[in-house]
Amino acid sequence: MPIFEEEFTKKEADNIAKEFHRLGDNTYLDHAGTTLYTESQVDAISKLLKTNLFCNPHTCKVTGDLIDQVRLRILSHFNVSSSDYTVIFTSGATQSLRIVGECFDFNQNGNFYYCQENHTSVLGMREVVQTENLFVLRQKELLDSLTKSKNLSKTTEANHLVAFSAQCNFSGYKMPLDLINHIQKDGLQSYGQQIKGSSVDHNGNYFICLDAASFVASNFLDLSKYPADFVALSFYKIFGYPTGTGALLVSKRAQDLLDKRFYGGGTVNIAMTRENFHVKRESLNTRFEDGTLSFLNIPAFLEGFRAHELFAPEKNNLLPIQRISNHVFNLSKYCYESLKELKHSNGKPLVVFYNHTNFESSETQGGICTFNILHPDGSYVGFAEVACIAAIYNIHIRTGCFCNPGACQEFLALTNEDIKKQFQAGHICSDYNDLVDGLPTGAVRVSVGYMTTKEDIDRVVSMIRDNYLKSTEQRIELMENSNLPKALQHIPAKLKKPRAPRLKKICIYPIKSCGSFEITGNKKWELTENGLKYDRVWMIVDSNGMAVTQKKTSKLCLLKPTILENSLKISFPNMKSMEIPLESKGDIVESKLCQSKVCGDVVGGYYCGDKVSLWISECLDIPELRLIRQQTDRKKMNGVQKDLSLANQAQFLVVNYRSVEWLSSKIEDWGEIEAEDVDSTINRFRGNLLIETSEAFDENSFKSLRIGDVGLKADGFCTRCQMICINQRTGEKTSEPLKTIAKEFKGKIRFGLYMSLDSTESGRFISCGDDICIGL
Repeated sequence: MPIFEEEFTKKEADNIAKEFHRLGDNTYLDHAGTTLYTESQVDAISKLLKTNLFCNPHTCKVTGDLIDQVRLRILSHFNVSSSDYTVIFTSGATQSLRIVGECFDFNQNGNFYYCQENHTSVLGMREVVQTENLFVLRQKELLDSLTKSKNLSKTTEANHLVAFSAQCNFSGYKMPLDLINHIQKDGLQSYGQQIKGSSVDHNGNYFICLDAASFVASNFLDLSKYPADFVALSFYKIFGYPTGTGALLVSKRAQDLLDKRFYGGGTVNIAMTRENFHVKRESLNTRFEDGTLSFLNIPAFLEGFRAHELFAPEKNNLLPIQRISNHVFNLSKYCYESLKELKHSNGKPLVVFYNHTNFESSETQGGICTFNILHPDGSYVGFAEVACIAAIYNIHIRTGCFCNPGACQEFLALTNEDIKKQFQAGHICSDYNDLVDGLPTGAVRVSVGYMTTKEDIDRVVSMIRDNYLKSTEQRIELMENSNLPKALQHIPAKLKKPRAPRLKKICIYPIKSCGSFEITGNKKWELTENGLKYDRVWMIVDSNGMAVTQKKTSKLCLLKPTILENSLKISFPNMKSMEIPLESKGDIVESKLCQSKVCGDVVGGYYCGDKVSLWISECLDIPELRLIRQQTDRKKMNGVQKDLSLANQAQFLVVNYRSVEWLSSKIEDWGEIEAEDVDSTINRFRGNLLIETSEAFDENSFKSLRIGDVGLKADGFCTRCQMICINQRTGEKTSEPLKTIAKEFKGKIRFGLYMSLDSTESGRFISCGDDICIGL
């Protein structure tokens, strides 16, 4: 069992709990969205407002002085003073980032760099920066500046702006703040992908814009040690209340680089109407704080800082905010380890996680645990369904991409084409369109605060364990009998709709009876008049010209072919791999090698040479084996002329994941081996087109199948033999699943559907991303 290390004493925990009675039976786990305010904050703020007369700070010195007092308290929190930084009050981190984007002086030819794992507001800066030179850096590319150094040339006076998040609000990864000093001194060492611009120069002066909104909620940002030039903050992330107020902290080094054109009330010394003349105020904050500040909200920050006094101000020489950091890390690690233990009955993990750190250290990981839930076959559970179940249990979590599309794309391994396809399918930010063609559009996030407890994490883990180790039908019944929020009420009906069929995997078997070569995702694969290009084009024969198959030599499955650009690569455990040209043709040897028999039919083949043949003989420990490549001639199968490769019956074998899941659930005993996962079992059937439909054995009613613009027609069922009793990953023989198939179907050992092309037209392609249409 995972161990949770408690940071707070029982007395401190009790004091914290007293401040959040209003939670009742709710479990709040969206602190990265906003943390919770204490009840004493509200009481103190109410008293402050009742006992004081606060007026517009433009005319009221008392109000103005209190606001300046808050500025100093904010700077103190970040371990700097007014001689180091200026506090500009804004509506939040988003407005702070916009100010920097609009006003930063790039000195004509500077560059704007931003990290892929950034909030949407950082992406928005691209649209307003006064430079054409835009670059995006992946996390590893940004981290290069920690491990490499060079003398930064000052041959140009260009000003470059680098924006990144101190903590990713998707994964909780804490970017090493040492980057700030390194980049300011030596510049960037990797420049990432250029998005826009032409002639660029990376020399010059580097300035850091730090999106600290997520980080400062539970971490100590010591600006005296890590002097970022611009720091964007939202105070509700730290205190919970008030909302709609944040700040931009600007270092003295960078304050002359902000050139603001617009001016509002209170930001000028003089402005004339009948002449285009005005003079801005001298101090930086008064030039940027347009109009009247939120003067009734800003004093509440003082009470927010005092909320951290619920626990001892220091322990082991740690500040309260540093203890908060320890607490949220311990909780998120406990959540990660608890969810990681959950497995389906087939041994597959229930949860897939999205982080860089595996929660190894609080130095690199914050209080965020992001994941998706998986079905037993490894397919995704939509996050909208998880949101429904959580709502039933009064658990508040966040789902989607959390306004961080770059991190979402990176962790979910989505291509640009995938994202555009999801958008074309109707998915937009913050909706509940959670799966498109089986791929997730977002994830589930559990984020914690200092008031979160171990019991809160236990509740969310129990909710996931108790529901997602059950069937989808049971969860639908639970949702239908519950009072769901209006935004989620359509989800049960959506889940009850028949699942759109999809092609999950394309498998070709370049060498007959050997391992498979898999094609997934949107990668296209060519079709020939014989079926999938390179499918069963080669064959191993013995000294009598007879095909060697797994029925006699099960180790053939360990010969793994890979189709490269111009060659066929063959691998075998503990042997150096071998490559042969894809298209070369040796002589047709006038011997029994050319009269190889495949299931009673005679086929001709080109000899592939001694080198590879000897290598295969050594792998399989069988002398005088030969590798031959099929002639391109048409051949007869059982007296009928057909366009076939070295397949036994048809051009394609279709196998349904749902049917294999059903079969796996019926197998009571695998004998001396542990129960297999569905992927291992489906590999035994050696299908070409691995599909997924709503129900098991939907494929049995197929009359035709269209994949993209390629049409297939049904040729009949596949009668099974003992080949399916060979584990394709190990070569080990078992009595299952043939035994269970015979039992369940009363001796009719059929599983899978043969299909062939309905046209001999060549030059067509299919991919797993193609739409599927079934003809019944």
